[in-house]
Amino acid sequence: MSARATTPFITPVVADGSVGDPAAYLRRSFLVSAAPCRVILRSTAIGLIEPHLNGGAVGDEVLAPGWTSYRHRLAVSTFDVTDRVRIGENVIGAVLGEGWAVGRLGWENTRHHYSDRPAAWMELELEYPDGRIELIGTDTSFTAAHGGTGANSLYDGETYDARAEPDGWDAPGFDDAGWGPVSVFEWPAAALTPQTAPPIRRIEELAPVEILTTASGRTVVDFGQNISGWVRLTVHGKRGTTITLRHAEVMVDGEIEVETLRTAANTDRYILRGGNSETWEPRFTFHGFRYVEVSGWPGTLASESLRAIVIHSDMQRTGWLTTSDPLLNQLHSNAVWSMRDNFVGVPTDCPQRDERLGWTGDINAFAPSAAFLYDVRGVLGSWLRDLAVEQQEKGFVPWVVPDVLSTPSSPTALWSDVAVSLPWALYREYGDPAILGDSYDSMSTFIRQVADLLDEDGLWSTGFQYGDWLDPDAPEDNPAGGKTDRHLVASAYLCRTTREMADTARILGREADATEFEEIAQRVRHAFREEFVTPKGRLAGETATAYALAIAFGILNDHENAHAGDRLAAIVARAGYRISTGFAGTPLVTDALSMTGHLEEAYLLLTETRCPSFLYPVTMGATTIWERWDSVRADGSINPSGMTSLNHYALGAVVDWMHRTIGGLAAIEPGYRRMRIAPQPGGGLTHADLTHTTGHGNVRIAWRIEDGLVTVEVTVPEGTTAEVTLPLHPDPDAQVLHVDAGTHTWTYEIDLSSTRLPLSLDSTLRQVADDPAGWQRFTEAFARHYPGVPLDGSDPEAAGMSVRTMLDYVPGASDELRTDLAAALEGTLR
Repeated sequence: MSARATTPFITPVVADGSVGDPAAYLRRSFLVSAAPCRVILRSTAIGLIEPHLNGGAVGDEVLAPGWTSYRHRLAVSTFDVTDRVRIGENVIGAVLGEGWAVGRLGWENTRHHYSDRPAAWMELELEYPDGRIELIGTDTSFTAAHGGTGANSLYDGETYDARAEPDGWDAPGFDDAGWGPVSVFEWPAAALTPQTAPPIRRIEELAPVEILTTASGRTVVDFGQNISGWVRLTVHGKRGTTITLRHAEVMVDGEIEVETLRTAANTDRYILRGGNSETWEPRFTFHGFRYVEVSGWPGTLASESLRAIVIHSDMQRTGWLTTSDPLLNQLHSNAVWSMRDNFVGVPTDCPQRDERLGWTGDINAFAPSAAFLYDVRGVLGSWLRDLAVEQQEKGFVPWVVPDVLSTPSSPTALWSDVAVSLPWALYREYGDPAILGDSYDSMSTFIRQVADLLDEDGLWSTGFQYGDWLDPDAPEDNPAGGKTDRHLVASAYLCRTTREMADTARILGREADATEFEEIAQRVRHAFREEFVTPKGRLAGETATAYALAIAFGILNDHENAHAGDRLAAIVARAGYRISTGFAGTPLVTDALSMTGHLEEAYLLLTETRCPSFLYPVTMGATTIWERWDSVRADGSINPSGMTSLNHYALGAVVDWMHRTIGGLAAIEPGYRRMRIAPQPGGGLTHADLTHTTGHGNVRIAWRIEDGLVTVEVTVPEGTTAEVTLPLHPDPDAQVLHVDAGTHTWTYEIDLSSTRLPLSLDSTLRQVADDPAGWQRFTEAFARHYPGVPLDGSDPEAAGMSVRTMLDYVPGASDELRTDLAAALEGTLR
């Protein structure tokens, strides 16, 4: 973009970037004497820009230019507008809003993170048949005024007064004599960069599923799905009538609840011009919402008058999974929707409250899921470039990218190490070493920085850590205060990232670096084992997260893994198969179980519905992933912690395990040139269907269990091969196959008879605990009578005791308890 450095940014002379400042309207007319053969419009802004040409907006992008590290990288959109330029008078213009650059960002209620006022940059390049090039760019020949778009805030919403909109302002023949001047706005021209990420667009429209009148007499529209976007309205009414749209994620006690929004107003207002039917939607804001409270509507509100407009970065969908379990299907859908709603330019934590920041920990936890579900190379490639330039400038990997925090970000596990693990996850998905090459300096700088922070034993034992963030047992006012030692979490993640770094250096042919990073990886693994692992594979702290990290990250030896897996299974069972992990452990706990022979326990954890669990939000009507396991409590009230977003994708990272275990697809070679197809049915599932678009084409895996027959159908794209493990196959010699491209089908019989013994009150606690499903039902029944009282069937003192004898030691054990336990046990065969 350096060739265009002579074109300046411009800003209205009267603009000051104050709260509530209306959008600026910019225009300039110019003459064309001969028909050009090609016309290209380029535009960007400090703020948000909607470019116009000859009577209408150009392109279908919204919230352009999105959010990047503006002083380093300011994305320029390019449009071919050849068919919109005419001989004679033409008009180029723009509407300019405050956006991320000028408006309020973060919970600290601060503005002007990048600029004290918005500014526009546009170039219209006209190429003529004789090779002549004419350039019409932003300069002081533009004029400026205000129009219908008034206050516009990403957090608080937009106001539009249709009475104030100057008709024809962007078309030839308009009299702009009353418009004011603009001035040149200084901005580093080197920051201008071609747009590399897919733009934000309108992706989908949703009709209302219900229009409610609440007990207080308010009108609330339910769109049935929590989304990011806005409402388009079509209305007919008296001039000056004001319609107010207040957006919310949830209803409590029959009214919209705005606690999850914190200080974000999330309110749009439209003032009618009057006369004919009017259609409007916002330009420079977006909301996270399912419900909209509508006030001021003239007459009766009809369903066809409103549409929810879903907006996000225009990524290509690449992954799908459906199963025989509607709850699991909804969980998967919730993860997909939360990803969509949080990929509005950057991968954010949430789309609704006074935050919406590019938190590194969230995308690091969710990265493999994101790369399966959508082609994220553009969005996350751009975001990683922002991370790298800010890391280089500041000397650390920011916790949020772009960084608008008021304090520096110290190196932390899962958050800062996204600099390493996200490029690695993208490389594994897409198989392109250039992804690693582009991020190599950032990756290696981070690892070397942390290596310098290690103690004399090689442990990452000092400094702030988020730990197992939002462990459900952490205090509400201290989300980092989970059960698992924060520095155990940090050292475990460092075992992973140093290994990824060594492998990256080797893939890129940097042998000296590979040796350096291999030595660091060996050192930190040895230090972790010395500090946190017993000779048999028991973990310090005895938490699900500690075991999950040690197993999934390959820290343990083979003989230790079995013991660690048994301990993890016991911990999960003791919790009644409810979740006991946070951001650090949740993406890995089902993997750690299934890797160590505890597939049944993994399924029981996945399919548990009591809080906290993956499916509890589903049973509460969630259509997206929640920030906290109990963001909405069983009585319908909102968790009062102040951190209760209903649209956070991080804890939905379990869908990655679902893709690989239920669907059965994993890449053996990065990019799926060689793949493993190995569905592992469980959890009562009778069928599943997975499709994934790889760089070679579509992979499809469908399996079904019906009347003692298993049918598996696999489609492998050209140029790839697959190692297929047939699920539940009775003949181990025929179970593993190697297939080439094409569609392959297998059908075979399985034995559905059970060899398990019945459980009863006379069974020992060990016998019950050895049956995962039986233990789940037993502990659930017991908890209904004695909530919060732990049971441990593996405890040596209790293992040989029968359930009946145990009840003799339970104070106040009622006949009802005995009946409930008997029913629970009889419902399970072991």
